[in-house]
Order: sequence, then structure tokens, then C-alpha cells
Amino acid sequence: MNHVRDDAWYAARLVEPQGPVRCVIDTDTANEIDDQFALAWALLAGERLQVEAVYAEPFSFAYRQGELAHAPRGAPPFNPPAEGMRRSLAEIIRIYELLGRDHRGRAFAGSASYLASPDRPLESEAAEHLVALARACAPGETLYVLALGCVTNIASALLMAPDIADRVVVVWTSGYPSHAPHVNDSFNLEQDMHASRVLLRSGVPLVYLPGFHVGAQLRLSLAEVEAHVRGCGAIGSYLHHLFTNNPLWTIYPADSAKPHSWVIWDLICVAWLLEPGWLRSTLVRTPDLGDDKRWIRRDDSHLMREAFAVDRDAIFNDLFARLGAAP
Repeated sequence: MNHVRDDAWYAARLVEPQGPVRCVIDTDTANEIDDQFALAWALLAGERLQVEAVYAEPFSFAYRQGELAHAPRGAPPFNPPAEGMRRSLAEIIRIYELLGRDHRGRAFAGSASYLASPDRPLESEAAEHLVALARACAPGETLYVLALGCVTNIASALLMAPDIADRVVVVWTSGYPSHAPHVNDSFNLEQDMHASRVLLRSGVPLVYLPGFHVGAQLRLSLAEVEAHVRGCGAIGSYLHHLFTNNPLWTIYPADSAKPHSWVIWDLICVAWLLEPGWLRSTLVRTPDLGDDKRWIRRDDSHLMREAFAVDRDAIFNDLFARLGAAP
């Protein structure tokens, strides 16, 4: 399935996009609150991003139950991956509706589980739609795939149709920079290790946006939400509600009565596509991923683009401006 080309081909495919682009968004929208902010922002940037479809990802914190012994049993974050996917699909539809958009033909169910092996794809509406959409691209056209969570749907599509690696560019946020020695305790990476490895080994052009500590700079405060999000139409009211009633507080408690902040991680993928200048990035060799969740350096691998800095204020100011004009 490996479609590795030479460095010149990857350098050309990974050039920072200019002008309007077509994209799909793969998201675990009901996981916490960052996906809803990112999805709303992308849909409000219609002059720059043509969002063709949004795919629901599986997700579950069940594998972390041992380290979260204080959390109530049966809390929604511990639901099975299939339930996480179904809840995410409902949340995707909710965001479309709050923006007055029609979700029909745009929102698709993803996989109900994680990959059981690195060579067996999981069929789903999302994976099948991605394959069809990528294959329908005109010559020279690029379909950007924004990966805001685990990459089960995307890996399945690449296993089903390796040829789409020539038509898409995946933009993914997860763990540490590829040169870091740390264990990648990243929700987006560790849920489906098979899928993460498929993505890295497939040869698909990849824009990698480390969560630690690049995306982690996208921290939003309650004061900013009160001043710039609350009251910005139906979507602003809902995002304010999410921020002050974060579903992850059931397992990561916080005192909502005190000033607080939260990292809106997934904005980083939309930001790079919307205005690449908001992130500083460079071309590096794509790493492999060990069983210990550490990066494995590969000097003979294909190129990927990796971010190392982010303009936090520019990103939030654009988000606030677009929310201010929301219906």
C-alpha cells in the first residue's frame, strides 16, 4: 500500500496552500469542546474553505479508567468507541443546524471501532465517502483532510484505496514533535495505534501539527469566552455553554466558579489551512511509531511538514471576528 514518491514530489504537495481550498473534516466532536469550536470556525470561513463533508470518529477514554479511578463509573467519556462515534455524529449535525446550514449529504458516520490489525480496513460511510471524493478530484487538485482525532476512518480509506494518497493531504494534530524523545500520551495518537502507524507508513502527504507544545498554546480563557463568544448568535451561545459545562469535567474536575482556561487544540488544523502563516513549519522526515508510543527516527522515510510555532492571538482574533458575524 506504500505510495512513497521522491522528495521533490512531497515538497510540491506540501507547499502551503494559497487561495480557496477543498477539505473534509474528520472529528471526534463529542469528545470535549475543541472540535465544536474548530468545526464552527471552518464552516464560517466559506470564502477560504470549501468543507465538502464532516466525518464522525470513534473515541473513548475507557483505556484510561485505571489512571482515572476518581472518575464516576459510567461517565460518558468512558462509553465504547461506537457510542463516541454516534455522539460525535449528532454533535456534527448540531453545529450545522446552529449555523443554519443543511447537513444532509455532508455529515457521515465513521467506524464503530478501532483497527484490529494494520492491514484490515473498517468499512464505514466516512471511509467510503473519502475514497470516492478523493478519486473524483480533478487532475492537479488537492483534497485536504483535517484530522482532529484518532485517524481510524482515514487509515481505513488509505487501506481500501492506496491510490488516494496521490490526491489528498492529511493535516493531523496529536503528540510531541517528531524529534522529541517523550512518550506520546496523546489521545489522538494512542487510541488507535494501528491507524496512526498506517497514516505514517502509507506515503500520504502529511502536515503534522504537534499538540505538545504547539497546539497547547491555543488556550482560551473564560474571560475571553464571556467577551468574544457568548451572545454571538446561536453558535456563540452554544460554545459558551460548552466552555462552562465541559463534558470532560466528569473525569478531569475543574471549578467553573473560578477563572479558568481550556486548550482548544483542534483549531490548529483549521488555522493551518485557513492561513498557513499563522504557523511556522518545516519539512522533516516522517517518523515511525513504536509500541512504547515513542517516535522512531527514519532517515530514509518520506517528507512531511511539521509545525514548530503558532500565532495564538491571530488565530483567536480571526475566530472571534467570524463568530461575531455568525447568524
